[in-house]
Amino acid sequence: MSSKSSTAKQETADPAANIPGLNGNLKTGTATVVAIQGYEGSFHQVAANHYFENNVKVLCCDTFREVIKKASNKKESDGGVMAIENSIAGSILPNYNLLQKSRLKIVGEVYLHIRQHLLVNPGVSVEDIKEVHSHPMALQQCLEFLDKYNWKLVETEDTALSAKQLHQHKSKHIAAIASSLAAGLFGLDILAPDIHTQRNNYTRFLVLQHEDLAEVIENADKASVNFHTDHSRGSLAKVLTKIADGGINLSKLQSFPIPGSDFRYSFHADMEFDSLDRFYQVIKDIKALTEDVKIYGVYRKGKHHS
Repeated sequence: MSSKSSTAKQETADPAANIPGLNGNLKTGTATVVAIQGYEGSFHQVAANHYFENNVKVLCCDTFREVIKKASNKKESDGGVMAIENSIAGSILPNYNLLQKSRLKIVGEVYLHIRQHLLVNPGVSVEDIKEVHSHPMALQQCLEFLDKYNWKLVETEDTALSAKQLHQHKSKHIAAIASSLAAGLFGLDILAPDIHTQRNNYTRFLVLQHEDLAEVIENADKASVNFHTDHSRGSLAKVLTKIADGGINLSKLQSFPIPGSDFRYSFHADMEFDSLDRFYQVIKDIKALTEDVKIYGVYRKGKHHS
């Protein structure tokens, strides 16, 4: 999916309606439709806006499994945006399994700085607040700030949903923790910005597209690969040596148990390189040392966004 397109206005109509080209090449000047987990105003939407330069319409999904399903439906969307790991919490392992079973390709990535803000309805002051609503993870990320006050903390399904419900109920005594995008969408004030404790909190999001439509990414310098060996002594070390000798930087290596096997594992590898030819030569070299190799995607390294 291309992120180079003009800005489109936000619309409330069916995001898949009246969009030409859903069954073929992506559009130019028309919003790209992507599936995300969560609600409008979620960090998934923030990541999608960064990648597609705000020229995107989101299909909101309750679960990551639904994201994969909608992203795989070429009539319904152009792809999806899915969180895959966090700099504090680590990898989202079930999402790797969903990706492995899908027919989706990684065509890009976004590293998003997770900034949590205390949101209130206009005119509400700190003294008015009695409760703070948000996702459990968001509440946990902001405990150092929240501990300064005697507020009741209420766990909810989603940060953006908390913001939406705050707007709908017009409560003077409830605040929400969510993104600045959610504040803008629902007309809320940011009473206290950046209340998260860990300042270096980034989530990595993958941009996915159906393999039949996946474009060749110009100047690609990163790839995601899955492989497994015969598990003989030193077999993994031989693969890693080939990768290093080929001048490839192994930025991530994650093991996964192979279902139905007796403690045998496959490995997800993120590889960074200066030359596509060098990458494909390394893939050719390690095929001789592995039982299976699958390339999830070849794409450009993602930028870090605040």
